[in-house]
Amino acid sequence: MPSDFKKLISARFLFTFAVQMQAVVLGWRIYELLKDPLFLGLIGLAEAIPAIGLALYAGYLVDRMRPLLVYRRVMYISLLSGLVVLAEHIFAAQIPLQLQAVLLYLAAFLTGMARSFSQPAVFAALPKLVKRNQLMRATALSSSFMQVARVVGPAAGGLVFGFFGAICSSSIVCLLLLAANFTMFSIKKDIAPPEQKSKHASIKDELLSGVRFVFKHSILFPALTLDMISVLFGGVTALLPIFASEILLIGPEGLGVLRAAPAVGATVMSLYLSRSNGMRTGKWLLSSVTGFGICILLFGVSRNFYLSLFALVLAGSFDSISMVIRSAAVQLTSPDDMRGKISAVNSIFIGSSNEIGELESGLAAKLLGTVPAVYVGGIICLMTVGVISILSPTLRNMDLKKLEENAT
Repeated sequence: MPSDFKKLISARFLFTFAVQMQAVVLGWRIYELLKDPLFLGLIGLAEAIPAIGLALYAGYLVDRMRPLLVYRRVMYISLLSGLVVLAEHIFAAQIPLQLQAVLLYLAAFLTGMARSFSQPAVFAALPKLVKRNQLMRATALSSSFMQVARVVGPAAGGLVFGFFGAICSSSIVCLLLLAANFTMFSIKKDIAPPEQKSKHASIKDELLSGVRFVFKHSILFPALTLDMISVLFGGVTALLPIFASEILLIGPEGLGVLRAAPAVGATVMSLYLSRSNGMRTGKWLLSSVTGFGICILLFGVSRNFYLSLFALVLAGSFDSISMVIRSAAVQLTSPDDMRGKISAVNSIFIGSSNEIGELESGLAAKLLGTVPAVYVGGIICLMTVGVISILSPTLRNMDLKKLEENAT
């Protein structure tokens, strides 16, 4: 793989590591301060508002700017988020509890701003740094690096926070984001903005063109809908501080391990997919989401730390299959001049499932109880697979190899 591609995924690794490490600290601190699962869910909402609200505009800008320049600015905003969290920890004794919570939500909001531009920028840059027949492998390698960061980041966040305190953990987050900035500046290739085919379209039409493309596409729309609904209701990330604190009784160190567990499975699976030509069809996509839903139900049933850990590791491996197949399908079906906008729509679906999913988890736990909320989410995930497999035969019969041949 080209050296600039390696530098890009290295910077993305550092960025993801820092964000995941900070997420553990944010979740534990909010629950420590406010003792209410609903406020855990509101962290997801604080991140989702800018991540989703700015997504279409982010895609529009990426398609008109140098994507690597946009990604460098993502690093600046992320560093500011880390500094806000560090300031909250340093001055915690001097400021009231409510202001501490506001600062933590502000940090989540800034992270959401960074994320709104992050995916479109990387998505637009990736095909310019590797050959088209390397996209599947490049996507899997990029995913592997991200998943390793998602393994080490939460574990490091929980362990450092538990043993050395909040100031130390937040300082490490800021150092990682500084390193990501330096890595981005070392990339030599300058990717020019794509040539625009619709020069006289209005800004409104430009912003909505990616939405129209995805909603009319026989593969992308059902694939993204499947991911959005299954993770929206099946995700348990926001509830992990409650499981760690009150159900499994494992403290912040155990919380870090639980947060890292899905990424362990995802990392192993991504590494396998980067070397394999298998698992390239719609049937694999549907089967992987089915496996994810079953693992969420197993996690809800478990009262044993190791069984819970196993369920989350397995859920991560199934989620990785889904993510790699879906990402490759998006890359192979996207016109060059619309990559940023299409990726922005993709990020809206992902943001809806992840951040709003955290709000849904917190609200469901508040109304139903923590464990029943997990059961309901797993069941909805499995029902979604059944409905989409019936309504979308094109997705069910999708073959990435054929899409790759048609794109070349």
